[in-house]
Amino acid sequence: MKRYFYLLMLVALFSLESEAQADKAEAGIAAIMKEYPVTGLSVAVVKKNKIVYMHAFGEKDQETHAPLATDNMFRIASISKSFSATSIMQLVEAGKLSLDDDAGKLIGFRLRNPNYPDKVITLRMLMSHLSSINDSQGYFSYDAINPDKNPDWAKCYSNNEPGTHYDYCNLNYNMVGGIIEKTAGERFDQYVKHHVLDPLGLYGGYCVDSLDRSKFASIYEYNRDSARFIPSPNAYAPRSAEIAAYVFGQSTPIFSPTGGMKISAPDLARYMIMHKNLGKANGKRIISKKSAIEMQTELSPDEHYGLAIETTQKMIPGMTMIGHTGSAYGLYSAMFFSQDRTFGIVVISNGCDIGYTEGFNTVIRRTVNCLYESLIKR
Repeated sequence: MKRYFYLLMLVALFSLESEAQADKAEAGIAAIMKEYPVTGLSVAVVKKNKIVYMHAFGEKDQETHAPLATDNMFRIASISKSFSATSIMQLVEAGKLSLDDDAGKLIGFRLRNPNYPDKVITLRMLMSHLSSINDSQGYFSYDAINPDKNPDWAKCYSNNEPGTHYDYCNLNYNMVGGIIEKTAGERFDQYVKHHVLDPLGLYGGYCVDSLDRSKFASIYEYNRDSARFIPSPNAYAPRSAEIAAYVFGQSTPIFSPTGGMKISAPDLARYMIMHKNLGKANGKRIISKKSAIEMQTELSPDEHYGLAIETTQKMIPGMTMIGHTGSAYGLYSAMFFSQDRTFGIVVISNGCDIGYTEGFNTVIRRTVNCLYESLIKR
């Protein structure tokens, strides 16, 4: 009986501590939102393999003043790249391609830096941003870099030798999406749904028309000069007409494999658990431990970037964190877990101040640190 009483006391104390931690986190985030212009913030905190805290702050829509909810979805921008990279690793494990394959042969047209015509640009180079390809000619169509379609195709390449220099490039990952499609024989958005989202029990995707639009959080770009938030409806442009005329293996950028995933903060946190656990979550192995480690291994020492996963000590000062950020249309997002794999944090804003600290959006970084200080740090 005495043992049972002590157990009840421990549960009560733990509950009180958790409530106090949550109150501290919410007070801290409220202070951040008072200091900086913010439309809304959705957050999720993972300890070990469970979401221990999730909350939404601010507005889903400034016009209606509807409050943001934890199940609201966002176009998460460049964190989407990790879904594409995860899909590639599945195809590598299936023996359908190699990271060292000639990326041009995989995508279906010649990829060669004119300054280094004999240097093969590999799939690994695309995925690590070491390809020497840039976005100067745009990245929403393969025509930009296809020598048969664009007379200025050479402008898509920087002067550095492929494989030697990190140059972040969205076109890299839109081509990765096309490679997934051509290799798997399945439309890109459907492949990610069937092989990554569904096994993990997550609701999200790249195709707007396949999702519940009422769940989308409106995205706003903040203009410092006018101190106003400008709506960004193109963030959720369905592109239905283009999809109706879809050309397999060529139209893939319609779905933006480089940035077009739509998902909620809690479901993104559940996806993050899979990478934190080296490829396994929700009782399902999505990629092998070897593949997960390869994604998280730095290939660019200057930028500490692997295959759609980066390592940093600047998000939480002095602590090594692994993950990715995103920014597009005014949205800012972050998904990071600790190197010791004991916790992880997801923060998404549908519009906030555009300032940066240590290479990260200040509002996002401050929120991550507030959650860490309040809910994780002992």
